[in-house]
Amino acid sequence: MQSCEISADSTDDPLSSGLRRKRQPRIVVIGAGLAGLSAAKALLESGFTDVTVLEATDRIGGRVQSVKLGHATFELGATWIHGSHGNPVYHLAEDNGLLEETTDGERSVGRISLYSKNGVAYHLTNNGQRIPKDVVEEFSDLYNEVYNLTQEFFQRGKPVNAESQNSVGVFTRDVVRKRVKADPDDTETVKRLKLAMIQQYLKVESCESSSHSMDEVSLSEFGEWTEIPGAHHIIPCGFIKIVEILARSIPESVIQLRKPVKCIHWNQSVSKEIERVADHNSDLPEEDKGSDVFVECEDCEFIPADHVIVTVSLGVLKKRHETLFHPRLPEEKVMAIEKLGINTTDKIFLEFEEPFWSSECNSIQFVWEDEAESESLTYPEELWYKKICSFDVLYPPERYGHVLSGWICGEEALIMEKCDDETVAETCTEMLRKFTGNPNIPKPRRILRSSWGSNPHFRGSYSYTQVGSSGADVEKLAKPLPYAESSKTAPMQVMFSGEATHRKYYSTTHGAVLSGQREAAHLIEMYQDLLQ
Repeated sequence: MQSCEISADSTDDPLSSGLRRKRQPRIVVIGAGLAGLSAAKALLESGFTDVTVLEATDRIGGRVQSVKLGHATFELGATWIHGSHGNPVYHLAEDNGLLEETTDGERSVGRISLYSKNGVAYHLTNNGQRIPKDVVEEFSDLYNEVYNLTQEFFQRGKPVNAESQNSVGVFTRDVVRKRVKADPDDTETVKRLKLAMIQQYLKVESCESSSHSMDEVSLSEFGEWTEIPGAHHIIPCGFIKIVEILARSIPESVIQLRKPVKCIHWNQSVSKEIERVADHNSDLPEEDKGSDVFVECEDCEFIPADHVIVTVSLGVLKKRHETLFHPRLPEEKVMAIEKLGINTTDKIFLEFEEPFWSSECNSIQFVWEDEAESESLTYPEELWYKKICSFDVLYPPERYGHVLSGWICGEEALIMEKCDDETVAETCTEMLRKFTGNPNIPKPRRILRSSWGSNPHFRGSYSYTQVGSSGADVEKLAKPLPYAESSKTAPMQVMFSGEATHRKYYSTTHGAVLSGQREAAHLIEMYQDLLQ
């Protein structure tokens, strides 16, 4: 691992000699998702004039991707505004009238978001039977009670015993299973149904956490994720409207699409390589050849910068951190990247000519009775479909048509991504026939699905605190480079933003927005005299 010391010139004053002459700092933002756009917007509105946003793909928005089919808009990525009180995404939507169409039904109470709080979830078994509503309610109460216990380890500092392996999944499965088996009032048949429901609920939870399995989510840290109070909302005209609002005040010339970054050459004072790069780029002005940072793009352009804000996903950092930064990242940051978790949560939209579900049904939950005593939630490749936990009914049908939204996560989601549309549609139809007991369900007229895991620009959906990681690792991930004894002397050549860098709100759109605003605020404070 290369040294990350800062030369005397850097540590004495975070502002280079060029900036002491009141030159505007050159700021490069990598990524035009919510974090990158929020950072760029805040910087430009504060008076910075030399801001460039580099986006690898052909669109802005990152993990927000709204697709319009006919009159309806479907969200392949971010869907819900989680909570309202103090949520910057909610306030953006509210201030711009995006929630005016939202009815009472388009919100949910609690952590599991649905398209409608009206109606009921149908829990169906692989034998084509619906689990009685009272059994579902009893189990749901028990599961939620145990879920609340998982929050207490962090929130109340409760010690984690060895049996749980510090795993949310292991702890939840063990405690719920013991309580179900000890219930004297249930028949053996009901107990077996409830035991099978444990795995189904954990699959839903895995999709919520974007983990392969809840066994991989840290029990001691689970309670640090903070839910913003208030209802959950969707944006009927598309979550992409939030992206457009953020981009509205950013001049088109600032954002460069199809501009993937190959390497960030930082800490110029200790890197001879950057001098070599600058010497060979005859087009660079002389003042640029002494830049602290050079952003090397895939198209061979080298962009000089004083500060770079990196907003790429944790999945990209895991895959590319060794080659994306030169010198390599400090060991502490590498360890944080490796410890924290990110996996894939995908959606499968199926559009039908007519609904085969009842008007009161708001979701179809798949309960495999043969999983009553299962420990693992990993399946052979040919059984990838067993990881599909449910299909939500999109509501209202007047807007969406007759559409179901399926959920799958983890390694099985990656297998699904490799399949063609015909295979996925056929497989989902067979599942629906099996669980509803209706062999006459037709194939959907149209399928639309996400592929966040195999997309090289994302490599996953969003982050979580993996077993062995903690909120301290989130802080280490967010820490700017080169390291300094205090923030006042930190040159902040390379800064980090994105949902995975927010300790309380990781995995959320508001976490992404706030992280971008946070990094912009650091630079605004650094240059407050210049900006006045």
